[in-house]
Amino acid sequence: MTSEPNLFRIFILVIGMSLVTYIPRALPMLFLKEFRLNPSVENFLKLIPYAALGALIFPEILFSTNHMASSVTGGILAAVVAYFKGNLLIAVVAGIFGTVLYQWLFL
Repeated sequence: MTSEPNLFRIFILVIGMSLVTYIPRALPMLFLKEFRLNPSVENFLKLIPYAALGALIFPEILFSTNHMASSVTGGILAAVVAYFKGNLLIAVVAGIFGTVLYQWLFL
């Protein structure tokens, strides 16, 4: 016997995994396409990606450098620039600039 995996078995495994992940996503779209949610529920569901993104990013902002004050300064500057400008690239560059400037001036 060889230790090489059987390509046919791998192919069947990939097809099976594809079906298992596709079917739970496709069935609601097929059967619930005429179903409408309450507008307040829709508005709540639209906010979930922002909340999840904030929960993932905020702890990393606090501990991205050895000094929390410089990290918080950069995070606040990035948030202010993002709020007024709305451009992700400019906000990230402003956050990096704020962090580096704080470390250069105060540390």
